[in-house]
Amino acid sequence: MKRFFFKIVVSVFIFGCVLPMKAQCEIKNKVLADGSMMYFFDPSAFYTTKSKSLKINIMTDDENFFIALRPKPFPKKEDGIKLKNDLKIKLGNKSWYNLKHYDTQYVKHDSVLQVMYLIKKSDLEDFKLYEAEIASINMEGTEFVRNYAFKLHKKAIMQQLNCYEESKKKTMKVKNEDQK
Repeated sequence: MKRFFFKIVVSVFIFGCVLPMKAQCEIKNKVLADGSMMYFFDPSAFYTTKSKSLKINIMTDDENFFIALRPKPFPKKEDGIKLKNDLKIKLGNKSWYNLKHYDTQYVKHDSVLQVMYLIKKSDLEDFKLYEAEIASINMEGTEFVRNYAFKLHKKAIMQQLNCYEESKKKTMKVKNEDQK
């Protein structure tokens, strides 16, 4: 009976803890209109209340890294495409980082607003080391500046960046072994 109980506990641990970590590291890709490849992760919920939510994921073209935000509610398309302000984000090291606006787009038949911000190469290591705490977003057309104190998946940015880096190392190792 004890062995059976132990097996159940181990199974619950594996399915509850280990598998979600692996799922977080699933890298997807798509070819953009210009023929370049974009790698990305599924968005993770960082903040959710009855009135607003924020999902975030990492995107990269293998040279630059972006944080893609999906806020709700979001402004109408004519107002949303005017969003050009930068993102301010506070990490676990208590430092604030300013990420330059890169692109604003409506996806999934205009039912989702996605705003992309460029992570400076000089800041990339900090984003790999420290969890996200607060994001400050200027959402013109709604209520000016929105502050999101992250409650969920605070380590998602860090995990996605590190996952991509590990995947890249494995790919390079396989390529090097194939060339021998």
